Amino acid sequence: MESVQNQCIFHVFDGLREGLSHFSPPSRVALIYAVHPDDPVRIYDPQLLLHEHEPKLKELYLDSDAWRNPEFDANWMKRFEVHHEGNLQLAGLISFGGRSRSIAYQMWFTEHHPDMCSTGPTERWLEHAVWLLSQDMANAEVPCIGTSGYVLREYATHAVRDYIVDERINLIGWDTHIRVYPTLDAVLGISETFEEGVWPRGVLVFVEPSAVSDIRFIARFPTLERPQLKNYKHVRKLLLSVENSERRLISDGKNIIGIAIGPMPRGCIIADFRGGHGFLRLNGDLICSFFDGRFHSSTRRAKLVQVEEALLEWGEDSDNGTTLFKIIANIVHNAQEQRHGCTLVIDLNPEPIQISGQHLEHPLDMRQEHLLELAKSLARVDGALHIGGDLHLHSFACLLDGYAVPGEDRSRGARYNSALRFTNLHDHLMAVVVSADRPVSVIQGGVELTARCEWKPLYGYVTTPPTLETYFNRSP
Repeated sequence: MESVQNQCIFHVFDGLREGLSHFSPPSRVALIYAVHPDDPVRIYDPQLLLHEHEPKLKELYLDSDAWRNPEFDANWMKRFEVHHEGNLQLAGLISFGGRSRSIAYQMWFTEHHPDMCSTGPTERWLEHAVWLLSQDMANAEVPCIGTSGYVLREYATHAVRDYIVDERINLIGWDTHIRVYPTLDAVLGISETFEEGVWPRGVLVFVEPSAVSDIRFIARFPTLERPQLKNYKHVRKLLLSVENSERRLISDGKNIIGIAIGPMPRGCIIADFRGGHGFLRLNGDLICSFFDGRFHSSTRRAKLVQVEEALLEWGEDSDNGTTLFKIIANIVHNAQEQRHGCTLVIDLNPEPIQISGQHLEHPLDMRQEHLLELAKSLARVDGALHIGGDLHLHSFACLLDGYAVPGEDRSRGARYNSALRFTNLHDHLMAVVVSADRPVSVIQGGVELTARCEWKPLYGYVTTPPTLETYFNRSP
């Protein structure tokens, strides 16, 4: 029986990990659980997601029995009923758990990536993992437990839908008419529909029929002539009327009603098409992005956490460090949006070093908006921008040279590898490399600070996970 339970855990774990790694950047997953109320708490964390969280976990699970909740009696619950346990609020993690008759306690964890639009869909994903593991444990004698992993692997659209449904109920109540699944299908379908070879741009708003009267229409279609939402080609053509403007295309979830301006009603679902990608919002708040025919958690804007940390350690005036970070982020995000590659050399030496390139008679003060806009345009020129700690642009079209270093990657091209070589030769500077296909790399001392470790694949069979106490004793 124990080996079957282990298989239940593995299949849910593996499906959850793979699914979240498609929705977000590569994601690790961990589980803390106890099958029976009096069992010692166990942990399954093969990729060390919870490493460095040991003090808090020890406080929660070993120093106290409050997590067992002795007043809670699962015997009164129905067979597949689950009592939810909310997020533990651990730094850098998203968590969700539950209790049921088949498994007394379970708490799932995954990474809170810094570029997430919202944690809501990921929380719904973990919630479904809780329910599926409870169901598999209750049906452990049935030889079909592997199906839960397949469900979780392809759960992205369902997670977005579940989050939207929950939030709309909180905003406007249960009495809603917009069906979320067809709405999401329409968003993805329209996003992949070209018009004369061009990606869609513009905003499409899905509004409850009862709230249509509150909208300020500037053009409205007769009831019997309204284009159907499922006709993606027609809707794509109509988006031309709201492209690059404050106008909005309005739908009741079935048809296109008209074109409007001004504020939208509560609980509306907003699809913002931006060419090859777009963003989904609820009541103005970001939910997720969409591109390549799928939903994703990414804001598609590099957070540059490593740059921010390096500037905090710089030791200069904190206001200068904050301003420099904003300048860097502004140029990087513009390059991402315009889909062109560029390199920024951030020189934190007291006196900027000399770099071969196009120098300026007077360095440009990046605190001035019009000069920052000029720097964004100069970033398109082949070569790197040289920005000093004095918040000035000293040169552009710079050539970065150096000797070969370990860790070079020919698949990344000359821009990336030149930055590795150059930063390896010079102290007190770093390079930010933006690739034309959007990835951003932060390099310092000849090492990419944004590099990710490749996690080893997990085996299809697991032994019984260790108790939490044993796990802590083994930890380095």
